[in-house]
Amino acid sequence: MITISEATVNDLKIIQEIAHKTWPLTYGEILSKEQLDYMLNLIYSDEALKDQFQKKEQLFYLISDAESTLGFIGIEHQYKNGAVTRIHKIYLLPETQGKGIGKTVMEEIEKLALQNNSTALSLNVNRFNNALRFYQKLGFEVTDEVDIEIGNGYLMEDYVMEKRI
Repeated sequence: MITISEATVNDLKIIQEIAHKTWPLTYGEILSKEQLDYMLNLIYSDEALKDQFQKKEQLFYLISDAESTLGFIGIEHQYKNGAVTRIHKIYLLPETQGKGIGKTVMEEIEKLALQNNSTALSLNVNRFNNALRFYQKLGFEVTDEVDIEIGNGYLMEDYVMEKRI
């Protein structure tokens, strides 16, 4: 059985381990190693994560089964003061992918969103990420295309996707 529990600042190392295992496989063919390393440090350094936890702009949850932690999510309710739950992060260990866990996690996010009076889910996905098809199968639609400068001359080339709930 899959459980989703709110993470605390004591879970930083677990989140970092999962990010460092999933990102090279998720983005290794899309981004240069230099950009990958830059982004991992930018988003998942101790300082960056502590800051994210402290500001509570997004809530982190760990995804587990009976034996171990399988992944994590970062979500924000009332995104931009609207009735939207924003999925900032959703990462599952490579060995868990293709087993229906991602779909289960998305269903749980939808429940959390409804509990927080959201009428839609929103996320960004890299335009070249294979997860795009996964999100489309779950009912997400592309609503915009954005290029986000993240520093050091790097861009995030994303689709903005939304699903009404």
